Amino acid sequence: MYRIVWMFDVRAENAAAFERVCGPEGEWARLFRNGAGYQGSDLLRDVARESRYVTIDRWQSRGDFQRFYEQFAAEYRALDERCERLTSDEQRIGEFEEEGGES
Repeated sequence: MYRIVWMFDVRAENAAAFERVCGPEGEWARLFRNGAGYQGSDLLRDVARESRYVTIDRWQSRGDFQRFYEQFAAEYRALDERCERLTSDEQRIGEFEEEGGES
């Protein structure tokens, strides 16, 4: 399994909107469902710092994500631009594979 992990600092007034967009049934998940190999997304909120969130997007393989991105790059960028106003910081933590996973 391949995972992409992001961390966000969300403006307090935008928390509910961010959770709707980035949650497991949100706009990102609906977009990702267009790609073969998408396994779901998790949205985690930091209990010590409520403005900080982590998302984990799960794909069967890195290749599945790359094929999705090639096909839906315009939609991905458009949604990303719309979501920028909800956060004060966004960091891609990294891309991770389970040991022994395919690439």
